[in-house]
This record gives sequence, C-alpha cells and structure tokens, in this order.
Amino acid sequence: MAIEFNQPANAKTTSKSEKSFAINLSRFKQKKLSAKDRIFFFQQMQLLIQTGTPIRAGLEAISKQINKPNIKNIIDQLITTIDEGKSFSYALSRYPEVFTSTQINLISASEEGGYMDKVLQQIIDMEERSEKLRESLMSAISYPAFLATFSFGVVVFILVVVFPKFSELFAKIHDQLPVTTKFLMWLSEALTEYWMVVFAILATFLFLVQRYLKSEVGKVQLDKLKLSLPIFKKVFTQVYLVQSLRVMYLSLSNGVSIVDTLKSCKHTVQNKIYKEFLDKVEYKINEGSGISIGFSQAQFIPPLVKQMISTGEETGNLPTVMGKIADHYENELLKHLKTLSKLAEPIMLVIMGAIVGIIVSSLILPIFLLSRAVQ
Repeated sequence: MAIEFNQPANAKTTSKSEKSFAINLSRFKQKKLSAKDRIFFFQQMQLLIQTGTPIRAGLEAISKQINKPNIKNIIDQLITTIDEGKSFSYALSRYPEVFTSTQINLISASEEGGYMDKVLQQIIDMEERSEKLRESLMSAISYPAFLATFSFGVVVFILVVVFPKFSELFAKIHDQLPVTTKFLMWLSEALTEYWMVVFAILATFLFLVQRYLKSEVGKVQLDKLKLSLPIFKKVFTQVYLVQSLRVMYLSLSNGVSIVDTLKSCKHTVQNKIYKEFLDKVEYKINEGSGISIGFSQAQFIPPLVKQMISTGEETGNLPTVMGKIADHYENELLKHLKTLSKLAEPIMLVIMGAIVGIIVSSLILPIFLLSRAVQ
C-alpha cells in the first residue's frame, strides 16, 4: 500500500515542478536576454571556471552579483536543474529562447572533452563578432532611414501647412499652373480635407503588407528577394555565410557531429531559402556524399567558397578552412557596409534636394505667373 501511495505523490510533485518551470519559461520568452547579457554571463562563467570553481558554485556566485531580475531568475533555474543531477548543457537547453543550439552543442561537447574554458571563450568571441556585425548593419541602415523619414516629414509639413495658404491664390491661374503644382495642390487637398480617408487607406495598406510578410508565402518571397536583388544579394549572402560557416568552424573543431552542426546553422540563419540549402547539404551528407557537393549545387554560393570547401574536405582541414572563409567574408562585409553607408548619404541628399527643388519650384513659378498677370 505504501508503494501505491507514493507513486501518485511523486507524480504530483513532478507535475508541480513542470508547471513551475513552464511559468518561469513563459516569463523568459516575454523578456529575452540581450547579446550583451549573454556575453556577460559567459564571461563570468569562463572566469570562474578558469579559477577552478565548480559550475554550480560559479552559477551561485554570479546570481549573487546580478541585479537584473530576468538574468538572475534564469541562473537560479539553471542551479535548480543542476541540483537535479543534470548537466550544464542540459540546463541551458531548457531555455532555447535564451541560449542558441550552437552554444548548447559546444558546451555539451566540452563537458565530455573537458575543455569548457576554451569553448566558453569561443562562444564569447562569436557573440561579440555577431554583435559587431549587427551594429554595423544597423549603422549602415539607420542614417539613410533617418534621412528618408525626415524628408517625408518635411514634405508632409509643406503639403499640409504651406500649400493650403496658396490654394486660393493659385486657383485664379489654375489652367496656367505647372503639372507639378497641380499635382501637389491635389495632394495637399487630399491630406487636409480627407486626411481620415488617407490615414485609413495607409493603415490598411500597411496592415495588409505586414500580414503578407508574416505569412509563409510572404516570408519565402522576402527571403528570395534578399538573395536575388542586386545590392542586397551580396550583403545577405555574406551575412549568412559568416553566420553559418562560423558555427560550422566552431562546432566541427570541438567534435560536434556534422548533422548537429547543420541543425545549429538552421537555427542561426533566419532565411528559409538558405535553410533549404542547408537541408540539401544535410541530405547529401546522409547519402554519403561530402559537404562540398551540397555547397557546389547552390547558385548563390560564391565560387571561392565552393572551391575552398572542396579543398578543405579533400585535405582534411575543413573546420580550419571554414573559419578562414568566415573571417574573410566578415572583413569583406564590414568594408562593403561602410562603402554602402558612404554612398547612401550623398544619394539620399541628392534625392532630398530634388524633392525640395520640385516643391519650391512648384511654389515659385506660379508666383512669377501671378506677378506678370498683375503687371
């Protein structure tokens, strides 16, 4: 009878534990850790492991220093999982929204090989490189985006505030007005008199575009454009190559299987077309072919990458070759982004100047026509 009584009790305890874990996990999904938070966490872990501190004691020491509730909560849950007899990598795997599959696989391999200190440094380097790349992308986009937004605001201001003051004046010579003036007057009237309709149409359009981009068809089309449009193709191809080849280099160098490595790459790269390419690479490997065969069949992969991977596979230095390719394209990408950013500034200024010139001429020319009529 005692055995029959204890079994439901254990089941109830497990249920409570799972329920508590689910609640905690839902909190973390609402507020993910930033890249800087993860870098800080891994830096602290590496420092403590270097000094010979056990993982559990290291986590407890970090938890006492942390002031951010979301990080502290995660670390406390990691400690609880380790107290249950689970490994550090298993504890991390319970938070897929926080830690990547690459990080989990690398730490799992290091636990078996006894070189976690080295792996944590590699993870820190990878996170720092990814953050630097993200900041470079944002920097290249932010200034042109600011100029475009500012230009749009100026145009709307002129159409809503300035043009209505000249509408009655220009109505006297409506037939003699330039085409641009007529168009801008029509646009000004639409924005001032029917602004609710314009706003409704614009909001509906943006809503439909957002819905389409969130749909599976929209995501696939957007991902295709990223790898096909002339300017964006080079940037996104290099971004995805750097991300995936860096993961492959670290994973294969530390004894992670090629299948697990490719799965990690799929979680790292956010592009369905590129993921399909990785699926084909995995399929070729399962068939018994080399990884170079899968790369050679992808049209958007540069010939240099195909050749170097083929050479690395033949010589047995594939991880090293992948690391060198990732370094090469990372440097090329950073240079390319700087060039694009420098080119975008004068182009946007020329566009802004042209828009302002059209608006000013559309105001000045009718005023000259009126002054001649008065004379």
